[in-house]
Amino acid sequence: MNAVKDIRRKVRRTQTIVPFGVGGIIDLRGESFVAADTRSWAAKGERVESPRLATKLRVEGFRSAPVIPSGKAAFATRIGPVYVRFPKWLFCPQCREMKFWRPNHEVRDKQPDCGRCAGKPKLAPMRFIQVCRAGHMADIDWRRWAHSRSEGHDQRQCQVRRLRFVATPESSGLDALRVVCVACQAERNLAGMSQKNILKQIGRCPGTHPWQPETDEADPCEETPQAVQRGASNVYFPITHSAIDIPAPAGLPEEDELTLKVVNHSLWPDFNSADGGPISDAFRTVIAGQCEVPEEFVEALRRRHANEAASMPSAADSDDDLSIAEWAAFSVPESVADSNTFSVRRTHLGIGHTYPASMRELAAAISAVVVADRVREVRALEGFSRYEPSSGDSDENQGGRVVSVNTETRAQWLPAVETYGEGIFIAVDEDRLSSWERLTSVRDWTRRIQRNLDASFKADRLRGKSGPELLPRFVMLHTLAHHFIRQLSYDSGYNAASLRERVYARSHAPGSELPPQAGVFIYTAAGDAEGTLGGLVRQGQPPNLAETLIRLLESAQWCSQDPLCADSTGRSLANLNRAACHACTLLPETCCEIDNSLLDRTLLIGEGEVPGFFRGVVQAAIEESAESVDLP
Repeated sequence: MNAVKDIRRKVRRTQTIVPFGVGGIIDLRGESFVAADTRSWAAKGERVESPRLATKLRVEGFRSAPVIPSGKAAFATRIGPVYVRFPKWLFCPQCREMKFWRPNHEVRDKQPDCGRCAGKPKLAPMRFIQVCRAGHMADIDWRRWAHSRSEGHDQRQCQVRRLRFVATPESSGLDALRVVCVACQAERNLAGMSQKNILKQIGRCPGTHPWQPETDEADPCEETPQAVQRGASNVYFPITHSAIDIPAPAGLPEEDELTLKVVNHSLWPDFNSADGGPISDAFRTVIAGQCEVPEEFVEALRRRHANEAASMPSAADSDDDLSIAEWAAFSVPESVADSNTFSVRRTHLGIGHTYPASMRELAAAISAVVVADRVREVRALEGFSRYEPSSGDSDENQGGRVVSVNTETRAQWLPAVETYGEGIFIAVDEDRLSSWERLTSVRDWTRRIQRNLDASFKADRLRGKSGPELLPRFVMLHTLAHHFIRQLSYDSGYNAASLRERVYARSHAPGSELPPQAGVFIYTAAGDAEGTLGGLVRQGQPPNLAETLIRLLESAQWCSQDPLCADSTGRSLANLNRAACHACTLLPETCCEIDNSLLDRTLLIGEGEVPGFFRGVVQAAIEESAESVDLP
């Protein structure tokens, strides 16, 4: 945000991706702003390197929002991302006079106030705005709203367009709020404002975003605008992607090492996207000189990358590529060389033959444990949608349209942020998991969830994580990851919102030779104070991890909402969850990869005829607890 005197009008760099990324609304103690697109800070953004993620999203690279310097230097420059005031319709809480705020009314470091009332009270933003499925957002035309129900009066005859936002104490609800024309006394209350298509009678969508002038950059839009509250959850659906920074495999041939050296060069994205000419020649010369390779080698590498990009079949395959590289790095940590951004080592549960049966059963189910002393994650914002989440389908009837972070041209780069932290990776035994998945009751139970997934508007997006077929292992491991985070928030010192999950359990296309995946990675997601406290690595060491896993499985057996939660046949949006609710399984939105969907405690611990994968561990723990009780 532009540098201001009050610290409450600043945002953290990580917040420029989610939740205050391009198109997102931020409320700051009575003021409301929206983040403008990336054209406002393109020249000042700091480059963020993530070649694998750039290849997946088909962009040249990433840049993070520039940081405002502290102290007096903050007042000498305005280098931060631009946030514009929205909504523009404000009202005085004392005289109730409404005012349409324009950019030339802004005074630096000053909140809008009323010039009519004594004491100059601060103006408040209107509660309702309008959005459409094409991604546009604008103020409601309150002048037309006030005159839309007037009897015996033509609003075109009203030349004085002063409005007042009046609250009637005699009634409650939206019918107590009225927009009144001062000149002709035409008025209309806000009753029915939340109804669909309520704004159809007062005009079409202007086809703009709040940071665009209506006359210069408006797009023809045939969508009917919908009235929503400014802070409603359907105002903004950010589309984000993330990737773990995986270094080069250990023991590469010399030619592969040189290739990685070239493609990791800071000028490679610019050279790879250049169309030839003197600029391209200059990039090639600099890269070749600094990497100590022939220029012919650099040029041949670019041609090879261009051919590979042209033959890239689909974005789904790119999603697959990211998970495959990460799964290989975690499941076989010896194959990856440690670096400044990625350091992992194999450990174990520390369970021997003399341990209780529950512990031995747990050791048989877990095939690998890896602790990550240091990991780097790059999180990028591709765009956003409004009113309805984008399904990723080209048919607009299936969801809202995706708006790019650059609303003028195709985005050559995307805003991103890099975070450093630590984590724990656990993999389950593939043989036991495959045998469990072949059980008829488990397959039938998962098919019911898949039928709801097929009918959901989020189907395409969720399949990007789960794969073309929803496997029982994905639901089970996703539920395990959620309970793992909840238990770690008690044991490790991190709060739940600072942890994130990555589930490796996706299915592959029929006939694919890709290796099966069956594991979860829990890692820190905060980019500042809670980046590397060491709590997760400590919990990943024996005997801490085994005790944590036993406790989370025991806690997963019950929920304060049972039996409603345990016996549920469909919960949450589109019935994509079964036995999972806020009291037992759901997490803050920042933790989950897929919006708290596809969760079920039944596949984790079992219920009735459906055996959970860890049912043997739970039953053994219960029996041990019963034996330890001294009966009179």
